[in-house]
Amino acid sequence: MPALAVTTLLIATGCSSSSPQDARPVADQSQQARTPEATATAAADHSLSVAAAPAATATAAAGPAGSGRPAHRTTLKVSAYDNKTRRAVISTKKKPGSASPSPGSSPAPREAAVGDVIASAPAPGAPHGLLAKVTKVIGETDAGTEVQTEPAALNSVLGDDTAKGTVPVDPAAFDVTKLLPDVKVSWSKTGDVHVGPKGASVPLGSLRLDVSAEVPTAEGAPVSAAASVSGFVQVAPQVDFKYGGAGTDAAPGSAYLGVSGDWKSGWAVKGRAAASTAPLRIPFAKLHADPVLQVGPVPVVVNLDLTCYFQISADGKVTVDVEQSLKGDFKAGGTFGAGKGWTPVSSSDMTSTPVRSTLTAAGNVKAALGAEASVGLYGTVGVSADLAPYLRGEAAGTVTASSDTSGARFTGTWGLYGGVDLSGTLRLQLSIFGTPVFQRSIPLGALHREWKLAGTGV
Repeated sequence: MPALAVTTLLIATGCSSSSPQDARPVADQSQQARTPEATATAAADHSLSVAAAPAATATAAAGPAGSGRPAHRTTLKVSAYDNKTRRAVISTKKKPGSASPSPGSSPAPREAAVGDVIASAPAPGAPHGLLAKVTKVIGETDAGTEVQTEPAALNSVLGDDTAKGTVPVDPAAFDVTKLLPDVKVSWSKTGDVHVGPKGASVPLGSLRLDVSAEVPTAEGAPVSAAASVSGFVQVAPQVDFKYGGAGTDAAPGSAYLGVSGDWKSGWAVKGRAAASTAPLRIPFAKLHADPVLQVGPVPVVVNLDLTCYFQISADGKVTVDVEQSLKGDFKAGGTFGAGKGWTPVSSSDMTSTPVRSTLTAAGNVKAALGAEASVGLYGTVGVSADLAPYLRGEAAGTVTASSDTSGARFTGTWGLYGGVDLSGTLRLQLSIFGTPVFQRSIPLGALHREWKLAGTGV
């Protein structure tokens, strides 16, 4: 069955925004070297560019609302963090052999103070990044200044800035856990870097998973009720992000967080699956990535998880031998608007081609090769989605039917159908944008499409 994809949030490189940003202290002096034309363009546009963060991602800091200290890059870093107590150790990055500041150079960074907000890429004790407000300065240690923190929201560092962008997730960034023995992972990137089986061809930016497995026989089913699933899923996931600020102490006027991408898949189902009380879902791989993006000077850590699975349900009567290829795209997420709150967004457009399709006897079977994806920020899940492209076969009467009609024999009706189910949930943790907290998870709304591939009347 087709595939999925998954999954992930990103944010981006710093441009400047409105004129108040010109006064921001910035550790990266290259950001200050602008031509008059570039400055005028940035001021007119009043938006931050969105792009993947560089390998060496700087920490950002901002003062409390009304302090006049908007978010800026800093040489401060999170040296340690305890997730249980929410205590962090803040220290200063120093280059080897660095000397005292020379006349005319940027002043030394101020130490963390109560009310400051720290935005950090993954750090010791904070593998998913950290966005936190300092509530108390505890004291000095050999490693730096120990502080007590509490969770912060994006509006505390993005303020009245705006940002919008779609950023692809590097397939090499995923950690893959194989849950079945016969799973192969492939990807490729620029520079002729390739991972996967010899001869596997994967487009740049795509991640491919190949799987082959026997479907376990249901308890009490006849020994002859056996089936197998094999195929591949090829996904190019990307994260969609939008933020329209209204100030550091106010909810944004607009926001969007979602996952989208292109997919391609090919798969085969053979045999006679046994009857069961519920569809049998078997995960075959788990993937996780924490891509870091920047919005202006602020590093934003996106957490992307993807669980690939195959699922089959049948009445134990019909025998199938089906191959199919699919390709298309999908989008799942949530959008926020003043007065409307969070509302779901979901869409999918794909086409399929039956390579071979045969049904024998009468009954029904449905198989899917899909994935569950979740995307969030700084360790909190914001959007979860379940994308399940599937193939369904049904027959009534006495049937031996094939897409090659010259060999078909039947008294009754039969049909093969392709389809896609997309469902998901907006989670409470989307309040990380600084939007009002809602008291329950909000369903994305089920998307269901089905089309006929072969059968009576086709």
